[in-house]
Amino acid sequence: MGLLNLVDHHCHGVATADLDRADFEALISEGGSPPPGETNFDTPVGLAIRRHCAPLLDLPRHTSPEDYLARRAELGTAEVTRRFLHATGTARYLVDTGFHADGLTTPEELAKQANARAHHIVRLEKVAEDLAAEGVDPAEFATVFPERLHATVTAVNAVGVKSVAAYRTGFRLDPTPPSRIEITEAARSWLADSPARLAHPTLQRFTLETAIDLGLPIQFHVGFGDNDIRMTDVDPTLLSDWIARHRTPVMLLHCWPYQRQASFLACVFPNVYLDVGLALHYVGPRRSPEILAELAEVSPFTRLLYSSDAYGVPELYSLGALSFRAALDALTGDRVGTDEWSRADADRIAHLIGHGNAERVYHL
Repeated sequence: MGLLNLVDHHCHGVATADLDRADFEALISEGGSPPPGETNFDTPVGLAIRRHCAPLLDLPRHTSPEDYLARRAELGTAEVTRRFLHATGTARYLVDTGFHADGLTTPEELAKQANARAHHIVRLEKVAEDLAAEGVDPAEFATVFPERLHATVTAVNAVGVKSVAAYRTGFRLDPTPPSRIEITEAARSWLADSPARLAHPTLQRFTLETAIDLGLPIQFHVGFGDNDIRMTDVDPTLLSDWIARHRTPVMLLHCWPYQRQASFLACVFPNVYLDVGLALHYVGPRRSPEILAELAEVSPFTRLLYSSDAYGVPELYSLGALSFRAALDALTGDRVGTDEWSRADADRIAHLIGHGNAERVYHL
């Protein structure tokens, strides 16, 4: 089988400005900049960049951080981005523009640089926070938010929406829809804060219920992320009652270290889809097979997808695709080698996971 085309069903934009060492190191870790005396090149992802990304810049494997960054600066941001994006073999990118999008490529710009196609994913919390910044009346929030969300999705022809409840409230949410009175009271309490960062459980429930009416897949960040996450509150099985109430596709992103819990949910709920996203480029190609294998233990193969969750530096797109391909090749190779699957079944399943499932669920 030739190079498998990928649909990256969740990612962000690439930085458009030249990056100095501090900027680059901050973007290759969910923990941001390292403390004094340390470097993010001394992490699994930092070593993976020197091993796997350096050759794409015409450098030897394991080149020094200094030589790597010097070559990066010599080539320039546009050329570096082009090289790494082209190397991924990605045909489509589904881009979440709701997180610190200033200074990043738009989906359209990303598509042009990658010689691929791109689609918008609208972040629910960003729509609500934009309304707060505009001074929305709390009494009107229950009416205005659905109108604005629909208009935003329509304007960019979005193929899905995303919730970051994991960062704001966790998943211990009442699964029932809030009443208008509850929404108004919650909006009044929330809008009294400045800045108005949406972290109110009632409004989180309301944004999700509103999203259901769009009929689009809803992405949920799950598990591994930055230090806003309280890991005990983002086990995806906490969403079980909410998932059971709805038929809309629920897309569980990243999932590590809860990949087995997510696999269980996909096994028992027909509307649950999942990936191991950014975990793969942070653990690298050597460890990625074990993590994907755990995600696939009981999941239907019609529910597994690929995402990179790459943000800021194009190396993360490249490492995400490389690690995913290594993991998928190991999974299918093991099953064929032990005669559990035929080669034809392995190839078919690889196409489903790499791009077919995303094309179907997002109506691409």
